[in-house]
Amino acid sequence: MGKLYSIKLNIHRYDPESKRSWVQEYSVEVSGILRFTDVLRKINQEQDPSLAWMSSCEHAQCGSCSVVVNGKPLLMCELLVQNAVRQFKTTSFTLEPLHVAPVLRDLIVDLSQAYERVHKAKPYLIKPADPLTEGEEHRISPRLMEQYVEATRCINCFCCAEACMSSHRHFLGPNAVMASIVRLFDPREEEKEERFNVLYGEEGIARCHSSQACTFVCPKEIDVAHFIALAKECAFTSR
Repeated sequence: MGKLYSIKLNIHRYDPESKRSWVQEYSVEVSGILRFTDVLRKINQEQDPSLAWMSSCEHAQCGSCSVVVNGKPLLMCELLVQNAVRQFKTTSFTLEPLHVAPVLRDLIVDLSQAYERVHKAKPYLIKPADPLTEGEEHRISPRLMEQYVEATRCINCFCCAEACMSSHRHFLGPNAVMASIVRLFDPREEEKEERFNVLYGEEGIARCHSSQACTFVCPKEIDVAHFIALAKECAFTSR
């Protein structure tokens, strides 16, 4: 079962009916090997069934359980209690919803608005190359393939957008521009000009402050700042 921890959670709550916001404290004793999703489920079952939060796969693949814990955006399904105590050097944790989207209730936000910025970045092949004849293939070098695979591991959890120093009102966001950058690695993409217009437009990478906070908080350990730096250096314009 592992070591037991007595922890305190200060959770930001919001009731859409009354428009009331408040911080509610919960004290629980839990095993150190429980994840924060498990802790919230325990609170639902034993203390407060009204506490609302979001999760789906709970394997760090869907990004739906993103919240801000003690100021750091992360996935609750990845955060073990014992690791949180070690990382933050405390047994007291403040949980807030992401600030990049409107709050629906408690820790649940309306990510549809955040996804609008991803859609602006055109996360698809704008003009796919014609299918090749049998036996032929669209070639990509092993070095570029390695980078392509790393970039496509993004799950749009919006942790990087939350940590970004640039205002999300004026910047598409790190994950959104990454969705466009990754298509520049794809040899099937024939429409580069339109994609460059997005990346170098008013809401594009010029808004990035190069703080590298996106890389620091990425739960998939993608070097997001590196890919944005490549775009800033126009490293893709000749591909």
